[in-house]
Amino acid sequence: MKKAIIYSLVLLFAGAAGFGLQRMLLKPDDLPAIHPAQEFSTVIGKTRPEFELEDIDGHVRSVREWDGKVLLVNFWASWCPPCLKETPLLIELQNKFGEQGLQVIGLAVDDEESVRDFVDTHGIHYPVVAGELAVMELARRYGNRVDALPFTAFVDRNGDIAQIKAGEIEKTEAEKIIQSLL
Repeated sequence: MKKAIIYSLVLLFAGAAGFGLQRMLLKPDDLPAIHPAQEFSTVIGKTRPEFELEDIDGHVRSVREWDGKVLLVNFWASWCPPCLKETPLLIELQNKFGEQGLQVIGLAVDDEESVRDFVDTHGIHYPVVAGELAVMELARRYGNRVDALPFTAFVDRNGDIAQIKAGEIEKTEAEKIIQSLL
């Protein structure tokens, strides 16, 4: 049973890494012109999935603690190059819009030790959860049908999913979405 779980994890991570590498190597013109709302229309406008997960400091965090805020829920992993690339942007967005009601939440598909090292190295100060399979399942509930990393869901102040993005988010795109929700 344990070997089957390890084998499944290896396959999941290899697939996600392959997808991320493919997205990194393709030029923007090579990517299909699919708007996230079309690709994942089943979650847009729906209430965000609930979760209670332990953060890397051992505290149970519930999505309900941020009710009334605009949420940027980011699914990532420490071994994911596009995730590494967008981390400074997420820190910047939290700093820029935090006082206006934005809360960035990092949900890592990774082990706690790797996540803690990543957080310490990159100076992440927003809440971060490490959950491996539990986080990947939550990402699917937030609309990640292709197991992409990074994957970001924007949640409005009413708790409804307003927008989602598979792959790395760009600064102008993120700011435009956030400003429309604040």
